[in-house]
Amino acid sequence: MTTLIFIIIICIGIVLCIIRMGIGPTAADRAIAVDTATTVVVALLVLLGFVFDRYIYLDVALVYSIVSFVGLIAIARYLEKGI
Repeated sequence: MTTLIFIIIICIGIVLCIIRMGIGPTAADRAIAVDTATTVVVALLVLLGFVFDRYIYLDVALVYSIVSFVGLIAIARYLEKGI
């Protein structure tokens, strides 16, 4: 029962990040919203891995967070006109 509540809270966080991506006044705000959304999705994957007792979700969460970090660095360099 408590895991269902956690999943609902995480899904609400994802929806709030998507709303922020839509209304963000600057590109930096949108980039931060994307980074926050990927962090929340990683938390969701870890929770699902715990609930279903499948460790593959943890591997997917790790790879997703690394790819997200590299993508965010590329976006940050682009926004600073460093590329």
